[in-house]
Amino acid sequence: MVTNNPIMQMFTRSPFKPMQEHIAKAQACAVELIPFFEAVFADDWGQAEQIQKRIAKLEGEADAMKKDVRQHLPKGLFLPVARTDLLELLRMQDKIANRAKDVAGLMLGRQMAVPEAIQPLMKDYVRMALSTSEQALTAMNELDELVTSGFGGHEIDAVEKMIHQLDDLEHQTDELEREIRSALFQIEKDLYPIDVMFLYNIINWIGDIADRAQQVGSRLHLLLAR
Repeated sequence: MVTNNPIMQMFTRSPFKPMQEHIAKAQACAVELIPFFEAVFADDWGQAEQIQKRIAKLEGEADAMKKDVRQHLPKGLFLPVARTDLLELLRMQDKIANRAKDVAGLMLGRQMAVPEAIQPLMKDYVRMALSTSEQALTAMNELDELVTSGFGGHEIDAVEKMIHQLDDLEHQTDELEREIRSALFQIEKDLYPIDVMFLYNIINWIGDIADRAQQVGSRLHLLLAR
């Protein structure tokens, strides 16, 4: 039964579970970059295409979930956190999936080979960026427990620790980004300039996945402080 009673609406649909489901979908999309890069390293573009299609499908599902959350997010006085904060969280989460799709789409479209000399660094870099977004998912999964506890007690300490770990992972991703940029710079004179330009673009987009994940943590930290 549909009700217009704001007290009843407060209990009929929580916004937090859909938010958690959305970031889980975004992470599922991003983590496909691991087998995607393995296929690229192996010069297996058929396999890379199949994985890219999975990434695009998951990103589309995440986008549909984002729209659903926006449509059903309560607008009344009974939301325990600011609606604008949740919308900003949702936007940051969505960027994780978007960037994964961007990376796979550009690399497949141009059949971009990664120079063998930087493949080990690239593998570590991708995995670190995805560890960062995984930590953002872990922290977000505590949001409903935070609300239940009234944003206090042991639960808030645990989430703050997760957010600090998230910051550390993003910093490690930054360090790897500098390393891989330096390694590419050392060999770029032996590569086609247009390929180098697009490789730097890919490196930047992978780093952006970690940046967006950290921003999820930062926005969550703001909720704790209010």
